[in-house]
Amino acid sequence: MVTITSSYTVFPSEPTPNIPMWLSESDEINPWTHAPIITVYKPNNIIGNPIETMKISLAKILVHYYPLAGRLRWIGGGRLQVDCNGKGAELLEAESTKNMAEYGDFEPSEAMKDLLPDVDYHSCPIQDVPLLLVQFTKFPCGGLTLGFKTSHIIMDGWATFCFFKSWAKLARGERLEENELPFLDRTVLKSFEPLMPPRYEHNELKELPLILGCSDNMSERMKETRVTLLRLTKQQVEKLKDKANEDRLSSQSARPYTRFEAVAGHIWRCASKARHGGDKLKNHQPTAVRFTADVRNRLNPPLPANYFGNAILRSVTPTCFFGDIISNPLSYSAQKMREATKLLTDDFLRSQLDFITRQQNVDWLRASFHIRNYLKGPFFGNPNMSIGSWLPLPMYQEDFGWGKPVYVGPASLNDDGKTFILPTGPNGDGSILVALRLQTVHMEVFKGFFYNDIYASKL
Repeated sequence: MVTITSSYTVFPSEPTPNIPMWLSESDEINPWTHAPIITVYKPNNIIGNPIETMKISLAKILVHYYPLAGRLRWIGGGRLQVDCNGKGAELLEAESTKNMAEYGDFEPSEAMKDLLPDVDYHSCPIQDVPLLLVQFTKFPCGGLTLGFKTSHIIMDGWATFCFFKSWAKLARGERLEENELPFLDRTVLKSFEPLMPPRYEHNELKELPLILGCSDNMSERMKETRVTLLRLTKQQVEKLKDKANEDRLSSQSARPYTRFEAVAGHIWRCASKARHGGDKLKNHQPTAVRFTADVRNRLNPPLPANYFGNAILRSVTPTCFFGDIISNPLSYSAQKMREATKLLTDDFLRSQLDFITRQQNVDWLRASFHIRNYLKGPFFGNPNMSIGSWLPLPMYQEDFGWGKPVYVGPASLNDDGKTFILPTGPNGDGSILVALRLQTVHMEVFKGFFYNDIYASKL
């Protein structure tokens, strides 16, 4: 049982601009709901009053990241803006009667709700909902967790973890360098004028393939799903890369497949096999993988490294068939992942922004995988996948004065097919974690393929 013992609204420690902030098109297609992140710290001898340290340092960091102390406001057409009004962030102090071991691997399950701030999306107007909420939970063993909820429409993963890193630095009594301050001007992502028509089809923004015989995906959305957290050792990751590259054809690519391409291709292949179930009638079932990519260095000119916002845009693989994904070697699905990545040129990304700008209403583009059984926006589940990578993110820099975390990860995954590839810890030993949600009927079969296929004589 977890009990909230104190609740604080933390305001910037100095006056901040009271202005409206425009949100870019790359912001607008992201959920306005909150991305839940869990950070776990092992038992340690914490000196002083940690919650007071967090309050003081949060007030300081909000001076630099003042949009996080603001609130959202609807402006029409499904679009929002940030009112930078200094209303503050929420910080909760909590105590648990459970031991940390009872939470197992802290997989993104229902149990994580105890360790996260609660946000009431139904009865609380959006202009009253904080954009940042944090729950500090102490355990009897001396360990603790920080449960973060950050409005995804405000910032992507890179910006989020840079914020955490800077906040932690202030908590340790250090000063921020100039290059650690956020770049807040989102107008660098505005479409050029006059607005150009899109130059591509932009299938990454459109509906993904449906189950054959279904007129919509509603029946698939409503099926029972499960979440799991799977570990791959460095040796297993290298084995997958070797398998992908040993079958690589010179006509496919001169460059070896990356860790992401090999692992994502493997996940897609195993999910396709599990969903196929040996039924030859499903060989012609179309399937695709959608993902988002950090575009800071893909635009010309590049965005500042400390750009604060959502500098992520979408891509999607070519539509394939279960039969082809399953019958071909791993290099086939890895190559399709690469083809989606190669789309992400400056011209393609600018065209995607122009496409979004032209939409009179962007609601149909915006998913919300933070709310279970959310029935609006894109659906990425059966027969498709949505695979994201947190591997490049600075996830383990959150040392608030009691050491680095031993685990950082998403605290929930609410869509069938939603998958994250994660680093396993601060030591960077080459192993990874795969967090995903699948329909319950497919999960155990998927796990079997996930591990057994690594060592199969033919993938």
